[in-house]
Amino acid sequence: MNKYIEVVKKWLADPQSVTQDELEANARAAYDAVAADNAAYYAAEAAAYAAWSANAATNAAVSIDRAKYWVKRYEELVNEKS
Repeated sequence: MNKYIEVVKKWLADPQSVTQDELEANARAAYDAVAADNAAYYAAEAAAYAAWSANAATNAAVSIDRAKYWVKRYEELVNEKS
């Protein structure tokens, strides 16, 4: 499993379990991984979008839904490649 998605899933399950600094660091690292991971580009991109969506979320349902969407999209992409 992608470590960036794991952080987002942890945050989705319990927003208090991940600090804002951890979300920001996760988002930066996931975005950097997109450029470095050509073989799994789309999965890495989905992970980056999920991480950034979680990072941008406050209590807005739209941001939470966006993070959930990108987690699901990542999982679909990984399953398609398996």
